[in-house]
Amino acid sequence: MRNQRHGAVLAPAVGDRESAFELVGLRKVFGEHVAVRSADLTVPAGSFYGLVGPNGAGKTTMLSMAVGLLRPDTGRARVFGVDVWAEPERARELMGVLPDGLALPEQLTGRELLSYLGQLRGLDRSTVAGRVEELLTLLELTGETERTLIIDYSTGMRKKIGLATALLHGPRLLVLDEPFEAVDPVSAAMVKGILRRFVAAGGSVLLSSHVMGLVEQLCDTVAVMARGEVVVAGPLSEVRGGRSLEEAFIELVGVEAGVGEGLSWLTR
Repeated sequence: MRNQRHGAVLAPAVGDRESAFELVGLRKVFGEHVAVRSADLTVPAGSFYGLVGPNGAGKTTMLSMAVGLLRPDTGRARVFGVDVWAEPERARELMGVLPDGLALPEQLTGRELLSYLGQLRGLDRSTVAGRVEELLTLLELTGETERTLIIDYSTGMRKKIGLATALLHGPRLLVLDEPFEAVDPVSAAMVKGILRRFVAAGGSVLLSSHVMGLVEQLCDTVAVMARGEVVVAGPLSEVRGGRSLEEAFIELVGVEAGVGEGLSWLTR
């Protein structure tokens, strides 16, 4: 794969390995603002893929287009070869999505939400009941929490029930935008375990996060996005190049790490 900014070869191509997710030339413009310039990204099947970038880089906009939530001006997205916009129903069967800022029905409990979504997806009642019970137990959303309406969920609880909705139908690919935001350390460890098991069982994950340490801990492959395009992508070790991911990231996006001048009243 190539550093699209400088043209340098950073990692070998994936070769004949099947692609779980392929984004080609995605572009989105809002008025005079180019949110995503021309984004290309390939997620190999079976990979735990991290997407990082500064605020305003276009990550959420790109992922929204990729999963069918926002129509691109140009470009295409395919999940296991199925075009997301040409065959949306087939594509949705293959992927589970946790968007950033997911809107949920506020007046349902977590069990009611999952039961409704399972039936909406055409799963039989016994399958839905079994999966809902397992997910709620695994994500620690049982007991007193079961009587809590989603409107009263904390941000962390919303992230967990959102992950449950993404997993419910047994997808082959998970696309997760900031899934660990506001999740407590104990719950985060549990979610990491679920995602690792998903990949170990043959699933694929595309995870967007601002937390470099988290991406280094979980992901085998990483892409860095800046100014509306993917500037580099490849195996984590190749992208880091002997540095930490944070150091590589700062160099790639062209940001100075120092505090700079000012705030003189804080120094003595």
